[in-house]
Amino acid sequence: MEASATRKYIRSSPRKMRRVVNMVRGLSVPEAMEALTFMPQAATRPVELTLRNAVRNLTDQNPDYRIEAGSLMIRDIRVDEGPRFKRFRAGARGRAKPYKKRLSHLKVVIGTAADDN
Repeated sequence: MEASATRKYIRSSPRKMRRVVNMVRGLSVPEAMEALTFMPQAATRPVELTLRNAVRNLTDQNPDYRIEAGSLMIRDIRVDEGPRFKRFRAGARGRAKPYKKRLSHLKVVIGTAADDN
């Protein structure tokens, strides 16, 4: 059994999100939740919420089965680049200095450990 959850337009750059995502890739869901609790990065909050949504999606898709949290594994987790906000900041001598505010898209796929074939 597999389920996925996506979260789009996260106000964090993909580079910062990937630091967090790489730490929890391949872990079981309880281990990943515990690891996210103790990480100091601000990007852990959207990752944790998306992971919880994936677990809820799995339980909603399979209401007849009893799924233990310890048997769930993160199958795939990835961060893609979203659109960019283009902004300008005041520079010297009346000039405008452009910069970009980057957004991220996050996708989490979880499955049971018995499906590792």
